[in-house]
Amino acid sequence: MADAPDPVEPADLGDYQRAVRQVLTRDLITAARPRAGVLDQVLPWSDRLAHDFRELFGYQLIATTHMVRLVRRLDSFDATQGQLFAKNRRPFDRRRLAYLCLVLATFQRSRVEISLADLVRLVTPMANGIEGLGFEPTVAAHKAALVDAIDWLVDHGALRLSDGSLEAWARDDRTGDALYDIDHEICTVLFKPARPVQHLTSAAGLLHAGVPDVMREARRLLVEHPVVYFSEVRPELAEALPLAAEELAAFTGLSVERRAEGVMLADASGRFTDRPFPGQGGAVNRAAGLLLAEIAGLVEEGDLERRVVPDASTASVEEDLLARIDAALPEHGVVTGLAWTPPETKAADRPGESEGLWFVPQDGLDGIIAGLYAEFGAASFTGVWQADPSGLLAAAVAFLCDLRLLRRVPGGVLVLPAAFRYRNITLALPERGQLSLEETPA
Repeated sequence: MADAPDPVEPADLGDYQRAVRQVLTRDLITAARPRAGVLDQVLPWSDRLAHDFRELFGYQLIATTHMVRLVRRLDSFDATQGQLFAKNRRPFDRRRLAYLCLVLATFQRSRVEISLADLVRLVTPMANGIEGLGFEPTVAAHKAALVDAIDWLVDHGALRLSDGSLEAWARDDRTGDALYDIDHEICTVLFKPARPVQHLTSAAGLLHAGVPDVMREARRLLVEHPVVYFSEVRPELAEALPLAAEELAAFTGLSVERRAEGVMLADASGRFTDRPFPGQGGAVNRAAGLLLAEIAGLVEEGDLERRVVPDASTASVEEDLLARIDAALPEHGVVTGLAWTPPETKAADRPGESEGLWFVPQDGLDGIIAGLYAEFGAASFTGVWQADPSGLLAAAVAFLCDLRLLRRVPGGVLVLPAAFRYRNITLALPERGQLSLEETPA
């Protein structure tokens, strides 16, 4: 085993912690991504970072002269992990994810460049060979999905446009074309599963296997989730979380917030996240803030009731998510002789929050969004949502659920404890009557 690097000098600790935060919050760092200068801040610390991420989390840091990528290990699934977004900030759907995988599969090591016309010719038969997918350039939805997949690869540096125009092809695939250089090194690190996917009989095979390390699992929870509730984890994990949080505060430079219900790492700058909140992020982000403010008002006025949740554990949520993922696995083509199967798990016996959680029924949510539209005017919610209050409500609720501030249940939502950090959120939002919910980048 290699010797541990020398400790970070106190005078350099701030620079080191900034490098840590950049690596944890970026899926890929290059000379241009997320912006010029970030790679130069991280690379001098690459050896130290590789050692510390391996020891603290069991993560692998891949660093070269022009790229840094952190390969994580997962202990559990959740619906927010690995979510990809198009240029318009819309999340990738299954078609876009499938096209992205097929495009990557066409890149052979012997090929250093590829034209869009050749790429389409290679992807089309593969997509048409998959029942329910298919690809037809004359179908606008298919073409738009492929454009988003290619844009994503360009944005991450896997492809570099050297001639032509993707937009010209999108307008007319018979006359438009584009030529791309392929960066195989970046392509390789963008898709680096823990095990060969053709050998898996369940998505559970992508999760960490082996002897559990409670402290390491606790550290992973704290950096991968906005907040970790004691009631949602095993008792031994709940006991380890406070100490793990103190270790990570020294590692990242963040602050620890500990309450009776759980622990979180907080960053006053609002930059240690891939989902900034509150403030930036456009109409959905702002609407989510207003929604929380209205819910806090209902709680203070005594207009909501509490509901006791008998099983608030992440284990039950993960079992359901895993079942839905595995339902989409192909029935043929799996190498069963070398397959990894789901590890046996035992559901923990954990009660929900003893006093219950505040419950907001769906008609109450509908009333809140209707009231906001009446107060600010439909035009304040941008052309995307101007005529779709129910769509904006659904997007805002989904966003708050991703942040573990609300939880969807039949008939409405439960208000999770961390939501009350934002009971005065209106101070961070435009004054009423002056709201402009413009679509700004997250």
